[in-house]
Amino acid sequence: MHKSLIALTIPLLAAAAEPLRDWSATLRADATAFHDAIAANHPGPVNRLDPRFTERNDAGLALALRRAANARDYPAYLWAMRAYVAGFDDGHVAFDVNQPVPLPLRWPGFLTTLDGAERAVVVTRADDVALPLGAELVSCDGIPAKTLAMRNVGDFRGRWSLFSQRASTAGRLFIDAGNPYVRRPARCRFTVDGRSREVVLQWRDLPDAEFDTRFAAASPRAHPEIGGTTLPDGTRWYTLSGFDSDPMGKDAKALVPLIASMKADAAGLAAAPRIVLDLRGNNGGSSDWSRQVATILWGAAAIRRLPSDSQAVDWRVSPGNLATIDGYRSAWRAAPDASPEAMRWGDRVSAGLNSALARGDTLWREADEEAAAPPTDITAPVLPPKGRVYVLTDLGCASACLDAVDLWTALGAVQIGQETGADSLYMDIRRVPLPSGFAQAIVPMKVYRGRKRGSNVPAVPVHRYTGDMRDTPALQRWVASLS
Repeated sequence: MHKSLIALTIPLLAAAAEPLRDWSATLRADATAFHDAIAANHPGPVNRLDPRFTERNDAGLALALRRAANARDYPAYLWAMRAYVAGFDDGHVAFDVNQPVPLPLRWPGFLTTLDGAERAVVVTRADDVALPLGAELVSCDGIPAKTLAMRNVGDFRGRWSLFSQRASTAGRLFIDAGNPYVRRPARCRFTVDGRSREVVLQWRDLPDAEFDTRFAAASPRAHPEIGGTTLPDGTRWYTLSGFDSDPMGKDAKALVPLIASMKADAAGLAAAPRIVLDLRGNNGGSSDWSRQVATILWGAAAIRRLPSDSQAVDWRVSPGNLATIDGYRSAWRAAPDASPEAMRWGDRVSAGLNSALARGDTLWREADEEAAAPPTDITAPVLPPKGRVYVLTDLGCASACLDAVDLWTALGAVQIGQETGADSLYMDIRRVPLPSGFAQAIVPMKVYRGRKRGSNVPAVPVHRYTGDMRDTPALQRWVASLS
């Protein structure tokens, strides 16, 4: 579930078509609706194990309403909503803008990223900027680099305690996207070849055509296409860069035939010298995809023998959440290749929420999925892989991507690559349109109880990769050297 700065804006044409829009009223209405959607549908307000959740929601709304008093344009609205959402420190709570078009961007002619020691260093620059690549940022206007990044970026992104969040957003520190709640740096101090150098920043436009290249250099992430290949040495390399649950979506249309090809290649998988499950670019979606892969490689019996990943799952009971689950069920019934397990799960959750709603309950506890699943495939013969199975992760792996890492490593796979992102215990989102029509509130519907991997805890690889994660051939050579 995370996007580029371009994807955080609204159509400027729409804004231009409404020159008299009252942005103060728009911010008040959307922030209030966001607050109410959280209060009505999120498990947090009724979660006794998270007693300060409502306080965070109320505080976020209060800050947004204070800022609304002086909001005169779209950027004031946008960044106030971003700050509100950041206060939840939860990647599953989001403010998703419809039909994004870039705001005018400015930069001082350079961007920084984090190096291996988590120092902010210049990674890309314009030809007229004297700072060399690798120059280390010390401070700006007397504010230390780390504090500056937390104030100007972290306060509008949240989860700043996570290395993956700091690293993936490091390139935004010197991008001015019109945020009125931060002060654009004027003078910065760098260390160059062991000597201190002060630089007066010369801010200039950053054209859209140049933004993608510059930002990719500062926050690189691979987005390979879903598919499978057999390398010359027999290694099976499966690229699983998305787990979207929409049966008619791009991910499903690629994953269904890929999984079918894995089933057909059972003997080849068993004999392969290694198998790589490549999760680069995967932001999450449905955990059913990773279970299907696990069933092919290790068998349903091996999965069922695993101790439960969590003690229980509690769903927030609301008409909106029930309607969301029923929407999934309708889509799955209409899809010829929908997973039977997913359809059974949807039927079970819908029935449970319906009953709980009739009783007036606020939470409904879902039965253990494994205990409820029919054991028809338990005795299906599976040739377990003889070679090592690797799970390749990057900084953006979150949500159902993390579920995949948890499951596959529990079955014996080895995590390699980069430290992942992290998620809270609140999962399974629904979308709620906001009054302005500009955006939607993204609201989790359930909460894990006793999950082994704690809230906002990343998965750390056994073997770390320090090169460019976009360079697939180099990654393949590296993986071959591990065994």
